[in-house]
Amino acid sequence: MSESTRSLNADLDGGSPPKWKIVGPGLVVAATGVGAADMVATLVAGSQYGYALLWAVVLGVILKIVLVEGAGRYTLATGKTIFEGWRTLGRWTTWYFGPYIIIWGFVYGATAMSSAAMPLAALFPSIDLKIWSVLMGLAGFAMVWFGKYNFFEKVTAVLVGVMFVTVVGLAVIAAPNIPEMFSGLIPMIPEGGIVYTLALAGGVGGTITLAAYGYWLREKGWYTPKWMRVMRIDNTMAYVVTGIFVIAMLIVGAEVLRAAGVAISGGDKGLLELADVLRERYGVVVGNSFLVGFWAASFSSIIGVWNGVSLMFADFWGHMRKKPAGHPDTMTGGKYFKFYVLWLTFPPMVLFLLDKPIALILAYGVLGALFMPFLAVTLLGLLNGKRVPKQWANRWHTNGALAVTAILFIILGGQQLWKSLSPLFGG
Repeated sequence: MSESTRSLNADLDGGSPPKWKIVGPGLVVAATGVGAADMVATLVAGSQYGYALLWAVVLGVILKIVLVEGAGRYTLATGKTIFEGWRTLGRWTTWYFGPYIIIWGFVYGATAMSSAAMPLAALFPSIDLKIWSVLMGLAGFAMVWFGKYNFFEKVTAVLVGVMFVTVVGLAVIAAPNIPEMFSGLIPMIPEGGIVYTLALAGGVGGTITLAAYGYWLREKGWYTPKWMRVMRIDNTMAYVVTGIFVIAMLIVGAEVLRAAGVAISGGDKGLLELADVLRERYGVVVGNSFLVGFWAASFSSIIGVWNGVSLMFADFWGHMRKKPAGHPDTMTGGKYFKFYVLWLTFPPMVLFLLDKPIALILAYGVLGALFMPFLAVTLLGLLNGKRVPKQWANRWHTNGALAVTAILFIILGGQQLWKSLSPLFGG
């Protein structure tokens, strides 16, 4: 039986006992979710408030573990994809998700390619940023179009290793103030720090790729409830690694930027400015090494999205076309999967040649603000009642954790929604 026609409800491993390996779907989803925006937000928080918001980073890691575990648990317990689950909650989920994944993919494709290109353009300035952007898109396209999941997973592991060594190594060089760090584990919100507190608690690796976790479990060959314990270990360890990475960025913000009295820009350019500061303080090797880590973080997001979100789109469109679960068209390498890989890569390149299309960016911001609340709320619906076997349904503590997560993302989503709509009102 080919991979594309496997039943999602049966183990095809000969009945061997489930074993966890360090590299798994959890590392993929965590690496994909941490991009330049997370790095900048953490740096700015560290430069402004030192270690005061360390507790928010830890909280963010815990909330993502809860959220991704919920997505993985639903998939293993039911044998259904997350989109199949959403459809049981009503047509409104499709009406939201369909336009979102199309608009999101078009705008994100350009953003991701540019983000991965910026550190390379800084390292090799003789080549124009737009050319690097196109090359990054083509590299991600080739890896996902021609590569199998195992290859994609191994490449992600290498990129995570590069990210980890460069950024955590930089934090060690920056010599953190350990007693002050521990004091940051006591929850408190510094004056004017509410926005950064929410961003750190909600922004540790949080994107649409959280919902892709179940698809990567399927690609890994983890199909049934016997993999539940392995999945939970995989997810937890991946976000612990992510948490260490984000804490390292907080240390750099507190010890390098704050000590130097340097303010960096928002967006990816802030990371280039940090590289300049690092060159001045520690030398060219350290500054350039950070740019390599910046590139690894950005490129891991490209290949993760190109693979995981394409699987989500293929599943979505397969259901729109009334294809049965596991149909070859809806799987890796199928025509719906390939369509979305093309959609992420080539149409967004047009945006490199145009000014910012305001209407498109507005729609992207509005729909994007709603996704994390959408995921948190729908998981509450899916993991209670008759949609999941009783032994895998939420307990009171998981309901409580998911409810807190949902409330946080509703608040964050409201803030982002207002930020997206404010230009319409002269804001």
